[in-house]
Amino acid sequence: MPLHLIKLCVGCDSVEELLAWRRPSAGEAWKLRTRQTPRRSVELVAGGSLYRVFKGFILSRQRILAVETVGEGPAARCEVTLDETLVLTMPTPRRPFQGWRYLAPPDAPADLPRGLGEAQIPLELTRRLREIGAW
Repeated sequence: MPLHLIKLCVGCDSVEELLAWRRPSAGEAWKLRTRQTPRRSVELVAGGSLYRVFKGFILSRQRILAVETVGEGPAARCEVTLDETLVLTMPTPRRPFQGWRYLAPPDAPADLPRGLGEAQIPLELTRRLREIGAW
């Protein structure tokens, strides 16, 4: 059974901002670098995704292709290789946390149907609809 990771996207307020940040290095593999290597990396690579939280809402995910430890000793870091395709998800509220966390498949938000996106539904409207339970 696949397992997912969830991580705050610090420094980007929207998915579009993340994609604009990524554009200059588009020829290279998309890698997330983090201090700790997940112990359950086999489950992550077996169909798991990295879900990103923007300003308190999970808005996107990317499939995890590989997880590896780079370096040795105190300088060791983890590199998570991600699929280039970024999939928008149903905006789901999430409280702040540090680092990354595992996310079980039943707790993962559903993907947005194709054609729907942040440009059509403003984040503030989405947030208010979620708060009152209308979405």
